Order: sequence, then C-alpha cells, then structure tokens
Amino acid sequence: MQVKQFLVLPKLPERISTLQELARNVWYSWNWDLVKLFIRLDPEIWEACYQNPVEMLARLPQEALERAANDDGFVASLDRVYRRYQDYQSQKKWFEQKYPEQNGKERVAYFSLEYGLDTGLPVYSGGLGILSGDTLKSASDLGLPVVAVGLLYRYGYFRQFLSSDGWQQERYEENDWYHMPVQLVKDENDQPLRVTVTLDNAPVHLQIWKVSVGILPLYLLDANIPENSSKSREITSVLYGGDKDMRIRQEIVLGIGGVKALKAMGVEPDVYHLNEGHSWFLTLERIRNLMTENGLSYEEACQYVWSTTIFTTHTPVPAGNERFDPVLCHRYLGQMVSDLGVGWKDFLALGRVIPNDEKETFCMTVAALKTAAFNNGVSKLHGRVSRDMWHNIWPELPREEIPISSITNGVHSASWISHDMKELFDSYFGPAWADNAGDLGVWSQVSKIPDAELWRIHNRRRERLVFFARKRLKQQLTRRGASQLVIQRAEQILDPQILTIGFARRFSTYKRGGLLFSDMERLVKMVSDSDQPMQLLIAGKAHPLDNPGKEIIKEIIGHTTKDNLRNRVIFLEDYDINVARYLVQGADVWLNTPRRPQEASGTSGMKAAMNGVINLSILDGWWVEGFSDDTGFKIGNGEEYESVELQDHLEAEMLYNALEREVLPLFYDRNEIGIPLRWIAKMKASIRMAGQQFSTGRMMIDYVHNTYLPAMDAAVRMQADDYQLTRDVTAWMDRMNRSWSQLAITGVDVPDVGGTLYVGQKFPITINVRLGEISPDDVQVQIVSGHLDSQEKIISGKPLAAVLNSDGNGQDGVYAFSGEVVCRESGRFGITARIIPQNEHMPHTIKPKLISWW
Repeated sequence: MQVKQFLVLPKLPERISTLQELARNVWYSWNWDLVKLFIRLDPEIWEACYQNPVEMLARLPQEALERAANDDGFVASLDRVYRRYQDYQSQKKWFEQKYPEQNGKERVAYFSLEYGLDTGLPVYSGGLGILSGDTLKSASDLGLPVVAVGLLYRYGYFRQFLSSDGWQQERYEENDWYHMPVQLVKDENDQPLRVTVTLDNAPVHLQIWKVSVGILPLYLLDANIPENSSKSREITSVLYGGDKDMRIRQEIVLGIGGVKALKAMGVEPDVYHLNEGHSWFLTLERIRNLMTENGLSYEEACQYVWSTTIFTTHTPVPAGNERFDPVLCHRYLGQMVSDLGVGWKDFLALGRVIPNDEKETFCMTVAALKTAAFNNGVSKLHGRVSRDMWHNIWPELPREEIPISSITNGVHSASWISHDMKELFDSYFGPAWADNAGDLGVWSQVSKIPDAELWRIHNRRRERLVFFARKRLKQQLTRRGASQLVIQRAEQILDPQILTIGFARRFSTYKRGGLLFSDMERLVKMVSDSDQPMQLLIAGKAHPLDNPGKEIIKEIIGHTTKDNLRNRVIFLEDYDINVARYLVQGADVWLNTPRRPQEASGTSGMKAAMNGVINLSILDGWWVEGFSDDTGFKIGNGEEYESVELQDHLEAEMLYNALEREVLPLFYDRNEIGIPLRWIAKMKASIRMAGQQFSTGRMMIDYVHNTYLPAMDAAVRMQADDYQLTRDVTAWMDRMNRSWSQLAITGVDVPDVGGTLYVGQKFPITINVRLGEISPDDVQVQIVSGHLDSQEKIISGKPLAAVLNSDGNGQDGVYAFSGEVVCRESGRFGITARIIPQNEHMPHTIKPKLISWW
C-alpha cells in the first residue's frame, strides 16, 4: 500500500503567529513568561501534552487560537516575550565579548547519547542527559561556538508505572516527532538530508532532525526510515535498550554517523567534546576524513585528533564504562579499521588498559582516554577516583599526575529555579541577572533578601509540591484500580506545613535508596512526632534490566502502605523533568545517600540548593566541594570502607543521628513570629554557594578556559600550512618512541649533607643523563622530591625542572642537568629524578611509556 504524506500545521491568526516560532525553540523551557502564555491558552491541554508547546498548538481548537488573538492582554504579553527572544538571539554574549578574535563558526562539536532539555522532548533517561541539556542551554546563554549531536529515539526512555505489589513496570510510548520541537533538516532540493553508515556490510540511512536550543543547534540522527531494514530502523528506537549488539550499532551511528551528518550540513568543527565514551567511534571517522581529504598518514591524523579532542568521563563504577567483545567490534568495524591501514591488534590495544592482554574487552572509556589530550572527571573527588581507576594506562606516572583533571558539573539555573524564587531574585539581584550567565558575583546579593520574604516564597513552593503529590498519587491509585475511598484519602496525605524531605534519583544499589528505611522504629518515630514531624517524597526509576534496583523500589512501596507511614511517605511514579522541578523547588531537605566514592557528581542536589533546599548528603561527588557547616548537613566525614555491610550500617546510624539531632531541631527552631532564622541563614548560604560554584554557566566557563580554547588554538596551529605542524609533531613523536629506549639517567649527584637535614635547608643536585639521538631540547629532566611512605616511595612529589649545564655536555650523548632542592617539611625525605618528553606544540606530553625514572 502506498501512502502520500503531508504535513499539516495549525493555522495561527496573524496576531499570535510568533507562537509557532517560539514553540519550536527549547528557549521556552527556561522562560516562565512564555510558559505562562501556553498555560493561559489551555492549562489542561498543556498538561495533557506533557508541556510540549508544538503538540499543544496542534491540539488547540481553532476557536481557542482566535480567542487568544482577540485578547489584547495576551497579544501584548506575547509581543513582549517575542522581543526578549529576538534580543536573546541577536545580543552579544559573554564569549563574543571576552574573545572577539574568535570567529563565529561552530567550532566545538558536543556529542552525547542523551539530552534532557524538557519534558516535551523525551530523549533522556537521567543525570547524564540532564547534564547534557543544561550544558547546551548555558552554552547558548554564554554564546559559545558549539554544535551538538545525539540520537532521535522513536520511543525514548520508558515510562514507569508500579504494579499493586510495587514492582516496576515499563511502558514505551511512541514519539510523534512532527508534534515536537524538532525540524527535519532538508537539502537544497527541499528533501530530507541523509547520510549513510555501513553496518555489517549493509548501508544504514540516517535522516537528521534539528532542535533549536536558544542560539545553538542540536542535531539528532534518526534511522527509522522506510529505506532501512527493520533491524536497522530499530537502532534509534529505544534509549539504553537492547543487548550489546544494539548498543554498539547505536554508538557507531552516533559517532561515525554524527561526523558524517555535520559534514553533510557543511559544519566542520575544529574540536570534538565526547560526553562519556559512547560516541568514541567518531574518532575513527575523523581520522578517515583527515587521511582521505588532507593527505595525512594514520599516525598524523591520530596526532591531530588527539590534540583537538576533549573527553568527559562520568562514572566511577567500573561496570558503567562501556565494553564490547572484540568479535563484535570486528563484525562492525573490521573493514573500517582495515581501510585505515591499522593492524587489528593495534586497534584493540587502543581500548585495553594492558594493550597486549587478549582477554581484555574493548573499553570505550580507555580508548577515549588514550585518544584525547583533554580528559576530565565531573567533580574533584571523581577526578581523583578516575586517576586511581585508570592509572595503569600510564603505569610509570604517580597517580596525582595521571592526565585526568576535573571540571565539576553544574546545573542551568534558569531551568531549575522556581518562577516564584526567580521573581524574588529579580527584585533583589536586578531584572537582568539571569541574562548574564558569566556574572557569578550576583549571587552574593542573596543576603539582601528579607528572611520573612524568602520563607514565605519557600512555604508556597512546599504547598505546591504537596498539592502536586496528592494529584499525582490520585492518578496512580486510579490507574491501579483502587477503591474510591482510597483515592479520596489521597486528598489528605502529607502536610504542607511540616519538614519535607525529597529523595529522587536512579534506583541503583550503590545509591542506597532504602538506607533511610534501615531502622523502621526510628523512622516511624520521626515521621509521627507531634512536635517535630517530617515527611518524605521519593521518586526514581530503575534500569529495566536492573532487578536489584527494582527490588529497592518494591521494598519502599511496601513500607509506604503501612498505616504508620501511609500519609507521610509517598513514592511518585514516572520520575521526569516535571516531577524533578516540583521536588527540588518545594522540598526542605534534599537527601542523597550514595556509597562513597561511587557518586561521580550528582546534580539534583545543586538544583535543590539553588532553590534554598538544604542538602543532607554523604560527602561524595559535588557535596565534598559544596558542604560547609553554613550550607547544609553531612552524613559521616567522608570515610571509605572495605565492608559494604559495615558502611551501610554505620552510615544509616549517622543519617538518623543527623536528622534527629541537627536537621529537625533546626527546622523547628522558630522566633516569636514563627520564622526559623537559623534555617533561613542556611538557605541563603546554600543559594549563594550553588549559584556561584555549581551552575553550568561556571562549568562551561571552566571548559572554555581549560579545554575549548587550548584545543581550538591547537587546531588552528596544526592546520596551518597544509597541516605542517601536525606532520612535524608526529615525526617528533615517532622519533621519541623509536629512541626513548636509548635514554637513561646514569647518575644523580647529591652533596654529602649527612643523614639529617633541617626544614628550609637547600642543596644542589646534578643529574647525568644519556640521551643518545635525542636532543636536550626535546626532553625535560626533572627532580622529584617529597615525603617517603613506608615502602620508600615518594608521596605528593613535586617535580622541578632541572637546567642543562653549559659546560662539558654532549660528549657521547651524555649531558648534565642541575637544580636545587628545598626541604620544606620535616619527616622522611626522598629525592629521585626522571625524564619526560618536551614539546611546546602539544597540549601535554604525558604519553604511556615515554617517561624514564632514575
């Protein structure tokens, strides 16, 4: 059967025609004045469409559109919002003001497997996607030259509902992309632009959809087109669904297909930012393009790609790092690797910690770490954990020098701060505060807000959260077939005046969603206390294949049905952006209980803190940096345990103690007019801390300074003169690799100072080295000194560059370098020396195997 296709659009009256343009830019998701206009059109349809303005305009009766067009107040408000939108699109932003010499082309390509932009665009599952979405929004606010790439999922992530016994069920709803804020990319003939990726010797055709995120484009690849086989059409069906075969095909489409899609649209970025290792295969496509189009050798192309690639790792849990069986890799990538002229074993070595270990599978994280000059974790603690996890890639380096830095995550403040709180900030920060993403000092003005006014706004948000939870619970009970009496009782659950704890995240065992239920007697006592009661709102999904995570949800649901908890502990099904906003804006306390150090960052607590919600958390992820006695509460002191059982037992006790002795007493400590002044002081400190330190505005500025600008600079220099510097650096690296084995430290001369030294004492060191064919200009000889541990190893050693001596050098390739050591602290002290490569044209020269110790 043949079907002739048409696209039917709503017919908007001329006076409100700009709504169509505004609905198709996700800018609406962080602009409450525009959202209010959509709600004003019809609040019930707005909610029924999952807050998707494109679908809403399509479903509105024509008379509703005509009525809005004849409403002068509505039109005037729309005109004001549209002028703001036009100003946002055209105004000079932070990046252009600070770096006017950088041209305006899209120079950084950001790749992620998921993007959490808004409820009405369901191509996300959880924290990684929300982070990606917030990243794009702040990149737009700052005017960064970024283009983003992802996949368009036919079903997206699953919708969650619970059976009567609390077992998680999954339901997949098909997305109608013609009723979502995406637009099909067309070619010059007004036909869908398509690119092709070869998988298993068969072509897979991909069409491209564009999402406008403020001033930035996000391109989503779609394999669900008639030209593809049914198997190929399923590649972009479900986020994180299917087996390893499906995952590798998805990730090849994302990486290789993404580079091809950008090229087909005439977008050729200089720098690529891999958000997690899922998109690493793009590296192969970049190498292939450099070889075929620019005449570079494989080694030269690898050198250029390494210098212009940024990799952000998000998981400290080994199982969270994607691995593929070499047989599967060969099935889908064997031909491409052969075309690049690379031996198969050499390719597999890229994805192995131990290159020649044939039992090791191919790890995307390892491959990314080896092929990116700029690597980072997502909090300071996570950076340290990542250096510990992957130190065997650089076995000759001390762990603190492993080239994995950290840039702590953030959240997009305009997307997560409640509109009530934003209006309060407008009054005391100035109305333009939200438009200047680069001004972090504005948050210090939170001290100006009167305590009573802040408390009034927060009480309103708690009330809205309670009303939302009641409505949501009624819907859940109705769907499960509960009796009318039970449904009516849902109107009475929760108390909008008492301390409310929010706990919402992915239900994985290490996040310990059930820790608060470890001692039911103490929990019931706190929940039902007549003087200092509390209530708990819980939400979150377990991965469809994570049965232990589902068991935790089931256990919690079992507790919520008990009479002594029924009205004070509620589980909200189908956690998404909309539910998250109510929780982080309306709770009093945000609870987080991961097993340290398995939480890479955690951003929900940042969202809560910006709304004045106080964090009560394990000192893991971001909270290690955010916590102080002024900003919140901690569970423990950052201990790490050998025994999981012991850790859970002790930290459950610490959690109960913190609630009983600190949190509840402080919340209910009121002055004569019922205001908790000390609690509000903590709220203000929390808002200031989160706004200044944990916004994606601050995060993206860090990425610009630490990675984007250096990588963009490297791209310009290495492209010049037909990639001459790329060729030179590659030849230099080849010479280093071939000649490094000839190099050695033949002696370290330390003056006879006796066995005892004193703090502040200095003494000279001379290092004799044999360089063979390597020039002294190509190396840096370093003195490393510091405290000794019980194994005679230097800990926290500080390398100091030695200087080439001017006399008597070069005979038989032997040179002398000298430097001075200072004894800065008392204790056992050690000195050694090493040689590393040195090249000013590389971001760094810390390469595996290119380091020689005395």
